[in-house]
Amino acid sequence: MKSISNSSLDTTVIDWPVHMQRAIDLAQRVRTATPNPRVGCVLVKGFEVIGEGWHVAAGEAHAEVVAIGNAGKTNTCTEAFVSLEPCAHTGRTAPCSEALIAAGVGKVIIASLDPNPQVAGKGVEQLEQAGVEVYQLVDFEDQSREMNPGYFKRREEGIPYVRLKLAMSLDGRTALANGQSKWITNKAARSDVQKLRASASAVITGINTVLTDDPSLNVRSAELPENQDGLESGAKELAHQPIRVVVDSQLRTPGTAKIICNEGSVKIYSTADFTVGKSLADNVEIVKATVSGEGVDLQFVLESLASDFSCNEVLVEAGPTLSGAFIEAGLVDELIVYIAPRLLGSDAKPLLEIHGLQSLAESHQFQVSHLDRIGDDIRVILKQAP
Repeated sequence: MKSISNSSLDTTVIDWPVHMQRAIDLAQRVRTATPNPRVGCVLVKGFEVIGEGWHVAAGEAHAEVVAIGNAGKTNTCTEAFVSLEPCAHTGRTAPCSEALIAAGVGKVIIASLDPNPQVAGKGVEQLEQAGVEVYQLVDFEDQSREMNPGYFKRREEGIPYVRLKLAMSLDGRTALANGQSKWITNKAARSDVQKLRASASAVITGINTVLTDDPSLNVRSAELPENQDGLESGAKELAHQPIRVVVDSQLRTPGTAKIICNEGSVKIYSTADFTVGKSLADNVEIVKATVSGEGVDLQFVLESLASDFSCNEVLVEAGPTLSGAFIEAGLVDELIVYIAPRLLGSDAKPLLEIHGLQSLAESHQFQVSHLDRIGDDIRVILKQAP
């Protein structure tokens, strides 16, 4: 495989970055392909695009196969631009490397190697052994990783990418002193949260939130915002429900909780003796967790979600205690904060519980990544400071 930058491309391949950007744009037409990565593919003959495809969902055809099917008959002059290295193993579908070889593709240009140990250069090797030229456009590697942060993190670090969603007033409060909190943010912001859930492999909350608010934490397709950015909106995506996860050290989750009663898989991480557990629904699995301090080890939860349930990206929607614990443990990759233009007062409920800081040097640092207006509210996206 030859690695090449955009600046070193000669005039005969000057359009390669255009086609690779298109492959990346296609990959982002789905909110999630969990546990698989988002992948797009563009087939080019001469200067003409003859086929495009993207991976819609696990178990469905991969991007390369879709593009080949849309292109019809190809020959050795065809170039394939793929946002991630083609797979070389048989899973739910056949290897994409073999499909490209069988289609007579002469050159494959990728944005990034696949960190999956079953691939990890094997796709490139198989293509080259069949006489296919393989190139990596290194200037697109960051984009390839950024649109699949959880897939890369799960494969490379053994835990998912963690987003923590918070909603607050201007004075950093989440509910009135009497507990009233519906609704601090507006309808547009709440619809935006549905997008976050639809992108997640799992949604994590704590037992206090379950007992106090009794949330469903499911994806409500009717509340998803109208498709304004080319996203796939077929039955596969709308049917996706993230795993709902409850961090419940003493196993207090009631069998009548909405989080259990709604359709979809539920995992309860507990340190309690299972013999004292209540009889819960068939969709509920109780996972014996390790202990950290006085509660569940959050690192263990994330490792389990990655290794046992193949979760790429998880969303934390919890109260101040669990949200603060995730931050204190250094496990939050991305903060998404919705700020409503209202004041709730000093006796209202705080956003986070973070204790023991003695100096500014000990504070938890984040960097603003995006700042947007969502209806009348403000959304701030922040990432861990290096």
